[in-house]
Amino acid sequence: MFQKGEFVIYGSKGVCEITDISTIDISGMNREKLYYFLRPVNDRDGKIFIPVDSDKIQIRRILTKEEAQKLVESIPQIGYLGIEDEKQREACYRQAVNDCDCREWVRVLKTLCRRNRERTARGKKETAMDKKYFRIAQDNLYTELSVSLKIGTDEVKDYIAGRMEMEEKEPVSV
Repeated sequence: MFQKGEFVIYGSKGVCEITDISTIDISGMNREKLYYFLRPVNDRDGKIFIPVDSDKIQIRRILTKEEAQKLVESIPQIGYLGIEDEKQREACYRQAVNDCDCREWVRVLKTLCRRNRERTARGKKETAMDKKYFRIAQDNLYTELSVSLKIGTDEVKDYIAGRMEMEEKEPVSV
């Protein structure tokens, strides 16, 4: 069980703080059941209520500082998403961002960076879907690393951008 004041990752909502653990007095909800009261870090007015005992909810603790440092160091070795069928592209992105797994978020970012470079080389623009999932993965990853490493989001962005630039030197397939 998580504790009040802890930071957790909740689905595609990203980093949330547990502001309370209590029963809830909202019609239609079980008043006997304990709920986590979550506040998304990137949405100070947001409120999420999830049952403490649910097996279906994807929630986990944020990375420790050491785990976050290891993740950032491993970015060059993390692969791309294997998307075989264009019709399954969005489902693949959605699954990856909802998995609550930082490595999956990195895979989404790397895949979309490479795809955007390839599209640009062919004179095409980035798609709205690609922009959407890039933003979700980036926000989730940067916010978690920012909280874990106790640094500003801009510092995380610069550090990760430096790591990803190493790979931009790879040949672009056209």
